[in-house]
This record gives sequence, structure tokens and C-alpha cells, in this order.
Amino acid sequence: MSVPTPDSGRAWRFFRFGLIVTGKGEEEFLPKLFRSLAATGRCSFRVIRRIDQRSPIRSPRRRLRMMGSGKQITDKDEEEIGLPARTFLSSDDRYVLLIDDLEADRSNDIQQVFGRYRLALDTMLKDQAHRASVHFLVNMLEAYYFADARAVKAVLGIVLDDFEGDVEAIRNPKGRLKGFDEREHGRLIVEQLNVLHVLSRADACCSLRTIFAWIYTAIEEPDSEIRSLLDGCHNETTRGQIDALRAGAS
Repeated sequence: MSVPTPDSGRAWRFFRFGLIVTGKGEEEFLPKLFRSLAATGRCSFRVIRRIDQRSPIRSPRRRLRMMGSGKQITDKDEEEIGLPARTFLSSDDRYVLLIDDLEADRSNDIQQVFGRYRLALDTMLKDQAHRASVHFLVNMLEAYYFADARAVKAVLGIVLDDFEGDVEAIRNPKGRLKGFDEREHGRLIVEQLNVLHVLSRADACCSLRTIFAWIYTAIEEPDSEIRSLLDGCHNETTRGQIDALRAGAS
């Protein structure tokens, strides 16, 4: 999927992105992952809510209760996802990203998990739903550390090479990092992680690339170094939100 070429005639604008995350480490330092985009001076990132991971609602009894009460989404999804997103989107220069880990044991449920998050946003945001998106870190944030071994070595002193395959295929990446503390060391690694290097392979990191492509589409930044890296593979489940954002903004 190609990223739209910005209209050079548009006035300069500053954009604010609110993040809804599902991990303590992500709550503390995930905004730093986007520092290459923030460095353009066109946008900023901050966490607006941390939530528990959501799973598909499989219980027939629970579904019947919701249908009987006329609810499309759970009270918890409304309170913790929909309302924070709606509150943050108080002006047209704001966008929301809900970012969850997609561990290997949840990968078969990606469509259902995505659908639950997406339904909460669509239900609460109505015609502004295109300004919010759902994405996954596969299998988790730590997987991307292995695409930039230099950053890991600088923090942990572990000597390793960049992973030869797609790091999004690594199962339990935390378990491969000896002596790793998710919050202490994770913050330091993310601060040094070179996203341009991580995304340099067009056939890898499809899910992470989709996140950056969605943000890039929102800010329409023609001069970012990351622009040339966004036309590689994209996550099949989440990529459609880029087109939805483009259509909603037109």
C-alpha cells in the first residue's frame, strides 16, 4: 500500500496523537518510539490511557445480555476505550492510536481482537472514527529490539547481530534478553532504537510499518526520512485504516 503524496499547497499544521496502550512499559516510553516523526516538528505523542488487553467475546450468554440491553459494546470498552478517545479528539488536529501486543498465542484471534477494539471506537466516535486506529506490536515491543542489535548491546552489553528474518516472527522475544528488565532497560533501548534501520527491510515488520504509515498519512509530512520506508509490507488486518483515514479527511 502506498502512502499518499502530501498536497504541497496545504497550510502547515501541528498534530497531537493520543495513545491507548496495554502494557506498563508502553505506558512509560512508547511515545519515544515515534521520535523520528516528532522530530519533524509536525506532531507530538502522549499516552492517554492504559487498559487491559481485550479478548474476543465468545460467551453466548454474555452476547445475549448485551443484545437484550441494546448494547453493541461492553461498559468497560465504552469507559476505557471509547470515552478517552472521544474526549481526546476534541479538535481536528488530534488523532488516537490504540496499540496492543499480539503475542503468538493470540495471533489466530487477530481479526476478532481487532474487531472488538474497532467496534468500541466506531460506536463511540461515529463520523470521527477514521481519526482513531487500532494496531498491534508483533509479538510485542521487544521483538523490534532484535532488528537493531546495536541498541540492545549499548544497554545490556549483549553481543548479537541483527535478526536475519522478520522480527515479528520471534516468539517470546523477552525470553531471549538475558537480565532484561522490561521497564528499566526497555526505556533505554527504545530511546536508542533506530526505527529507520528497523524498517529498512521492505518485507519485514509489516505491523510496525502500518503504524508509522497511518501516522504519516495523518500528518502529511513530505520531508520525513521515514517516507521512503513506508511502501513495504503492511499488516493485512490493520492496513485498511490508512485508506479510511484518507477518505475521512477528504
